[in-house]
Amino acid sequence: MSTAAVAAEWQEIADRKYLRRPEIYSMQWGRMDLSRFRIACAPFGGPIAAIRDDSKIVQLLAESARRHLQIFSSSGELIASCPWDRPGGKLVGMAWTDDLQLACLLEDASVHLFNSRAEPVGPAISLGKEPSERVIMHYVFWGTGVACLTDTNQVYCIPDFKNPRPCQLADPGIDESDQVFCMTVNEPKAVKFGTPEVLLAVGDSVLLVGEYAAQTVGEGIGPIQKMAVSKEGKFVAMFTGDGRLLVALMDFSRILFEYDCESALPPDQMVWSSLDSVVLYWEELISVLVISPAGDPVRYIYDEPGILLIPECDGVRILSNSSMEFLHMVPESTVSIFGIFETMEPSAILYDAYDNFERRSAKADENLRSIRSSLPKAIKGCIDAAGHEFDVSRQRTLLRAASYGRAFCSQYDRDHFKEMCKTLRVLNAVRDIGIPLSIGQYQLLTAPVLIGRLINANQHFLALRVSEYLNLNKEVVIMHWACEKITVSPSIPDDVLLEALLEKLRLCKGISYAAVAAHADNSGRRKLAAMLVEHESQSSKQVPLLLSIDEEDTALVKATESGDTDLVYLVLFHIWQKKPALDFFGTINARPLARDLFIAYARCYKHEFLKDFFLSTGQLQDVAFLLLKESKLMEKNPMASKGSPLHGPRIRVIEQAQKLFAETKENMFESKASEEYAKLLRVQHELEISTKQAIFVDSSISDTIRTCIVLGNHRAALKVKNEFKVSEKRWYWLKAFALATVRDWDALEKFSKEKRPPGGYKPFVEACIDAGEKSEALKYIPKLTDPREKSEAYARIGMAKEAADAGSQVKDNELFGRFLGQNSGASAIFDSLRDRLSFQGAH
Repeated sequence: MSTAAVAAEWQEIADRKYLRRPEIYSMQWGRMDLSRFRIACAPFGGPIAAIRDDSKIVQLLAESARRHLQIFSSSGELIASCPWDRPGGKLVGMAWTDDLQLACLLEDASVHLFNSRAEPVGPAISLGKEPSERVIMHYVFWGTGVACLTDTNQVYCIPDFKNPRPCQLADPGIDESDQVFCMTVNEPKAVKFGTPEVLLAVGDSVLLVGEYAAQTVGEGIGPIQKMAVSKEGKFVAMFTGDGRLLVALMDFSRILFEYDCESALPPDQMVWSSLDSVVLYWEELISVLVISPAGDPVRYIYDEPGILLIPECDGVRILSNSSMEFLHMVPESTVSIFGIFETMEPSAILYDAYDNFERRSAKADENLRSIRSSLPKAIKGCIDAAGHEFDVSRQRTLLRAASYGRAFCSQYDRDHFKEMCKTLRVLNAVRDIGIPLSIGQYQLLTAPVLIGRLINANQHFLALRVSEYLNLNKEVVIMHWACEKITVSPSIPDDVLLEALLEKLRLCKGISYAAVAAHADNSGRRKLAAMLVEHESQSSKQVPLLLSIDEEDTALVKATESGDTDLVYLVLFHIWQKKPALDFFGTINARPLARDLFIAYARCYKHEFLKDFFLSTGQLQDVAFLLLKESKLMEKNPMASKGSPLHGPRIRVIEQAQKLFAETKENMFESKASEEYAKLLRVQHELEISTKQAIFVDSSISDTIRTCIVLGNHRAALKVKNEFKVSEKRWYWLKAFALATVRDWDALEKFSKEKRPPGGYKPFVEACIDAGEKSEALKYIPKLTDPREKSEAYARIGMAKEAADAGSQVKDNELFGRFLGQNSGASAIFDSLRDRLSFQGAH
């Protein structure tokens, strides 16, 4: 196509500024009268929702009287359909959210969400009890929420459908006599505090209603019949009752632009086309008017009613019964190539050079020489212009012109050309399935989001190819496909479906089989889930899913093989809660790691359960040790004192431990020790009761005997001695020290004379010296038979001469040297003895 033919499609609005509206699609839905339907179109080339308008009287042709919610692609191809059976009264309005969910507002102030396949998403969301009982007069949707005005002139909204928290905005203070002509909203993302601001046209002014306050703005500029806020929330367009279009700053501090539309009839639709212009549509006139502050207005007349304006970030899509058009400003790069000017731009000359080259004209070389210095700019212009074209043949021609110029410009960055080729291949692929993205929309949407939209539309093959082509992670595509495959294949046997799934899942290394298995389980395919989870390589994902599908044994095996104690405990606690005790014991006993971890935990927190485990496995000695530990815990109980009855159960626990120890030959010592311990506790308990003093329990046999003697209860001490077969030698030591403790020296002397002590008189000497009674000690030191002990005893009470005399009988150099060191004042005595006895090496 010649440059003149291309430019002939444009409408000039200012110097070197043009509008164009190429037809993107010829709609595939056949006979369709949009005026009979409520229509909602998603931005970024998204789907079209249609439902017959029940507020209009329409002729039913070949269709059912029952209404259906239909979802079409932007090319008019039917994607999904479902009967409209939502409770809540008539449909008030609907719109698509940023997440491609269709939000439908009903009379009862409830919002129902649907996905792009006409499937309900979650329960209905209510705006509240009060609006549900009132009549909705006006409403407005935005990308994440909805706001409505009731007949009580109160504003209610849901700021975010993802986190639905209905709220009432500030009271606008509108009198019943005042009429609200229209409303619009400044989206939360464009407001400083992140809450929606609703604009109400009331009388000759505008009310700005926020969460906590309402204020009058733009006083005296009305009445306003229609309002629209720009996407960024910077400007507001208003159509007045006298036919003027006003564009003001969002705070209404200044009117930026005013245009007389020469008609007081308010438009049926008014939207922003990026920041460049405002587009208005009159159903009665069947005309579209584009008004831009930068130039003259442009009007387009249509042959049929039912036109719908769909605002985009870089233009407006225009939907009619038969076509989808894209109204937008012609990019500067395109204007520089195809525009008709007195002087040609370098990119236009390059395009012409390529055209001459294709026709084998020598003028091609002449053109190239004329732009030698501007060749990089010309190449870039051709590449950019190709990106903004919807016509594939024109894209190809522009890219070939750029490639032709690159052959003569070695310094030009080739990556720009490669990236544009990649982008156009992706855009052309999605346009073929009814997603008419422009390059500006694609760059704003980003490739990962586009892939997400493709998989939600069940275009998995294309999504996979785009992911591979752009070197993006394809795991999300394959996983979504696998989940959808399971959902739509209820009749396919598990083993056949497993092979089909694995064939695709293996395309992506490290993919989460557990997530797919979880979906299979949720879909009622538990056997398939078990087979899928076997292929999961990460135990942290595999084990929890195995538990959820009741594969406890397998989960325990996988957890122990991983060596992750946290996973093992997770499985143990799960089985513990679900299985009977004996089954649980049998499960863990065969796996050493699980058994040991269970025992370590139960030792701290679950003694009784651990005893049951040891009994079930025949580990009687371990049960006995646990019983002894329990008895120690009873000892620490603050109630276990002063003859407490807790001592009875404690003694019985120790006796139980003794019986269990007695069952095994290897634990005879423990059995005997436990028996003695129980016997001692019983005796001590009785002593505490008889003496009314809590000083016996948990003391040793020796301390028990000593305490009895100190208290004067010699009969009880003797009984303990005989009961526990305390030796005579030990008995003398204990009694001697006990009597010395109470300083009963007469009794001590009497005790020493009862019979000859079996170990000699050393206990009496030691007891007196420890008590600090030297005179008492002198009664017994002479009775010591061992000269060494006698010498040491004299030395300890400071009798150096007697110590030396006794020591001389031993002839022990070491003993003599120690005496000398301890008794420096008696060195003369020791020296004389040393000379007399001729000690060698006494120093």
